[in-house]
This record gives sequence, C-alpha cells and structure tokens, in this order.
Amino acid sequence: MNVLGALPARFRRERVLIVGCGDVGLRAARELGAGRRSRLLALTSSPERVLALRAAGISPLLGNLDAPATLRRLAGVATRVLHLAPPPTAPTERPWADPRSAALWQSLARRSPPRRWVYGSTTGVYGDRQGAWVDETSATQATTPRAWRRIDAERAAQRFARQMGSPGVVLRIPGIYAPDREGGTPRERLLKGMPVLVREQDVYTNHIHADDLARACALALWRGAAYRVVNVVDDSELLMGDYMDLAADLYGLPRPRRVERATAAMELSPMALSFMGESRRLHNRRMARELRLVLRYPQVRQGLVSPAR
Repeated sequence: MNVLGALPARFRRERVLIVGCGDVGLRAARELGAGRRSRLLALTSSPERVLALRAAGISPLLGNLDAPATLRRLAGVATRVLHLAPPPTAPTERPWADPRSAALWQSLARRSPPRRWVYGSTTGVYGDRQGAWVDETSATQATTPRAWRRIDAERAAQRFARQMGSPGVVLRIPGIYAPDREGGTPRERLLKGMPVLVREQDVYTNHIHADDLARACALALWRGAAYRVVNVVDDSELLMGDYMDLAADLYGLPRPRRVERATAAMELSPMALSFMGESRRLHNRRMARELRLVLRYPQVRQGLVSPAR
C-alpha cells in the first residue's frame, strides 16, 4: 500500500515540485504519484532528461539552480516542494554558503509560496561526537565545507518559512544505500580491498535505505510538525568496520583489512578518509512519532540484500 493511501481526498491532486530529481527524487515520485494523487513536476537543467522524466509521469521544467534567472517560472507553480538538490561542490566566493538554495527560495517567494516544503540535508551537520548519541535538539558542529553549506541551506529554508508563512521540514539524512542504486552498496569497495580502521579507532556510521528515505520525503510533505528538523535514519548501530564485515559476509567476499588510522591515511583518498573522521549515533524518534514512518529496512542486514526493482 502506498504511504499516502490514507490521506484525505482533497490532498490527492496537489502540485508537487521535486528539485534535485535524481535517484531518491524518482523513488519519492513513485510514492507521490501512485494512484495519481499529485501532479508531479521536476526541475531539471538537462534537456536530455526531459523524455525520461515524462516517462516517469513527471512534468519537466527546464531551469538551472546556478542560473537564478532561469528559475522565475517556478513562482506559484507548486503547492508543495521537495528540495533534494545538493549545494555546489566546487569552491565559491563564500565556501560556507549554498547559493542554489537561496536562488530557489527567492524564486518561490515571488508568488503563491508553497503550502509546505521539505529540504533534504545531511547528518554531517552534527560533526564529530566521538560516538555519542545525538538527536534533533543537538547543536550543529560542522567541521567540513560541505557540511557548512548544508547548514546555510537549512537556514535559508527556515528564513523562507518565516518570511512567507510557508511551513516545512528539514530532513537530516545519513549514508544512503540500496542494491539497485548506483554505488549503493559496499560491494565495490570490498572488491577493491579498501581497508577499515582497527576497532579501537573505528567510527560509528549511520544509514538509510533509499526506499525508506523516499517514503520519508513523501510523508514529510504532509505530516509532521512545521518548522521541524527530523533525522531520517534506520535502527542500525554499527561501527564502520562491522558494517563492512557484515556486507562482506552477505556477499561472500573477504572481510576488509583492519589498519591503523595512519596507514589508512596513506592508502585512502581524502574523501574516503573524511568519512572516518566523524563518529556519532542518531536517534530517530521524531521520524517514527511525527512522520509515522515504519521502516521497511530497519537494519542494514535486511536492506543490503533487498531485491532490485
């Protein structure tokens, strides 16, 4: 049964704009579009994606978040907005800022702002907590430019909400995985023989299956307290090395080597190493209580072997 099946009929033909309609956006569109409960639109900067979006039952709107003048047509176009587009990855004049989000909200504020919005942020905004538990009331302690940009994007959404009276929800998202998602499992890393840290130096890692995340996105467009932050994370509580060992066992592959951090720094890319620099565990009580999301894959053991679509 679709997650929106029990919603009142008056909500079922709203106009939902998806900004950042990649893998998770398309999964969310399937949830939102089942039974034709909503008219779905998606912003795309690529004319080559127009036919694919239409085939998925989504009306494409050409525009580019890096070119604000192309976003004017978004004003008043949607009653609800799902914003999943990431900040720029290349350095800008203000490396801590997300100009893409600022441009989007400015365009949406021109006329008839949406009744509700959802922004997909990252749990990286919490920074390193040395394995401690955090919830949505914990202060942000970002230590990387990409996390700073996410905090800036969260604040831009909240300013828009206050100024326009348009309530919404910020979803803080950990590592996304799924067997039918490109690069969505540790299999490739295991095949390359990439090491993990020795247990004494290991970090806690957090996960959400792409399908569960898509369902959370769809639900948050209608449910949950306004102006809220919600962690969207499964029930797993695993050190990174244990997660990789579990995946290796499930796939019948050798378990990865355990090395000291100094050795990992010599063998891994800066990006791969950065994910070993922060350790935290995340509560998901708001997700269960306010979004009323029942996870299909509460543990990564179930999700890593979930069937492809």
